[in-house]
Amino acid sequence: MTRDHFIRLVEGVLESLPGKFRERIHNLAVLVEDRPRQSRKSRRAAEKGGLGKPRHLVLGVYQGRPATQRSVFDLPTGPDRIVLYQKNIEAVCSNQAEIRHEVRQTVLHELGHYFGMDEDQLKDV
Repeated sequence: MTRDHFIRLVEGVLESLPGKFRERIHNLAVLVEDRPRQSRKSRRAAEKGGLGKPRHLVLGVYQGRPATQRSVFDLPTGPDRIVLYQKNIEAVCSNQAEIRHEVRQTVLHELGHYFGMDEDQLKDV
């Protein structure tokens, strides 16, 4: 899938959110990258076979301070970020319908973190 098509899927998910959620999203960038960057140490270990095949791929990540932990007294910072890893999502899907579904699930999951939900709470979503 082309990057442009993938980005349009992400935009579609964000546009489909109910207005009450969209209006509560502030200072958030949603980015698409191929894969997460590995540290030199983990890359070397993988090359030596020390890590083996990962049990699961990281499909997305939220980087920032959850809304529930912010204060009006906090100084402004750069935007929080949600990063989706296109190649990893494509690797766990076998067709475009599955990719669309996984993009939606991943965006909603990471938005849950943005709104302050932890992994246990997100299992129920």
